[in-house]
Amino acid sequence: MTRTGAAAGHVGYFHEAVCYDSDDELLAVALPFLVGGVDSKEPTVVALGPEKADLVRRALPFAAAAAVTFLTGGSVYARPAGAIRAYRELLAGHVADGAGQIRIVGEIPRPSLGATWHWWARYESAINHAFDEFPLWSLCAYDTRVAPSAVISDVLRTHPRSLHADGRHEPSATFAQPSSFLTAWPPVAVDPLEAGPPLITLVDPTAAGARHAVRLVDPGLPGDDTEELVIAVSEVVTNALRHGRPPVRVRYWAGSDRIVVSVTDGGPGPSDPYAGLLPSRDSTTGGLGLWITHQSCNYVTFSRDESGFTLRLTAGNPN
Repeated sequence: MTRTGAAAGHVGYFHEAVCYDSDDELLAVALPFLVGGVDSKEPTVVALGPEKADLVRRALPFAAAAAVTFLTGGSVYARPAGAIRAYRELLAGHVADGAGQIRIVGEIPRPSLGATWHWWARYESAINHAFDEFPLWSLCAYDTRVAPSAVISDVLRTHPRSLHADGRHEPSATFAQPSSFLTAWPPVAVDPLEAGPPLITLVDPTAAGARHAVRLVDPGLPGDDTEELVIAVSEVVTNALRHGRPPVRVRYWAGSDRIVVSVTDGGPGPSDPYAGLLPSRDSTTGGLGLWITHQSCNYVTFSRDESGFTLRLTAGNPN
């Protein structure tokens, strides 16, 4: 099978942003895209939140709606590394079945400049590489009524092109290659809990000691959140001791709804721009541990300063 529509003749991932300011504008872009996929007998997928998914489903012709696969957007986009893994499995399955092109409309729930946008911006950049082996054409939808202008700026830097309601496909003048965007290391806002002194500080701890401290500060989070943070802290501390530069300092804060753990060492941090979002094939870099960490926490950030490299982990509700 050959590729159709705007992606005809394109090799690899055709990654477009859709920045819309009304439901009608979203439908003006999504409906032709989805109907075109169904008419061409291409696997066609919607991964939107419940309200937007229902809007699209009701607007589609009956036959087209029945042929489109609707995923639960909130579960797909729970965590960036998990979303990449799930989509790669989905795409590989369609390619194995002979698909010449796959179409997806997706939307990250509630994008904002709050706690979690940093790692979703990394996700949008990384998938240019992570999905490029597949004949994928995707529309990443962003509602400008709720997404701040700084988020839209990042969207244009992480998407090579945009699709507009009038059907125009335009290249992004500000698009940055993933290798550039992901290594820029922009400043990341710290959690407000970090304004106060840590509850526990450990220097060069064992992995077991670092795991135990999580349980000491746990305010009573759901069991899965705490257990996943224990796994993540163990992986990160092991990586820092093995691949970083001493001293390794681990600090713990806790509020009523979350735990924040920062792990700092004197090294420069990972050199792989996709660290955490994709498993590294190089076992000497700690990439697999970071990948596990990104699937075990509600939020993960990297930062560098004159003191070294810091990785922050959050379990519970990022703030």
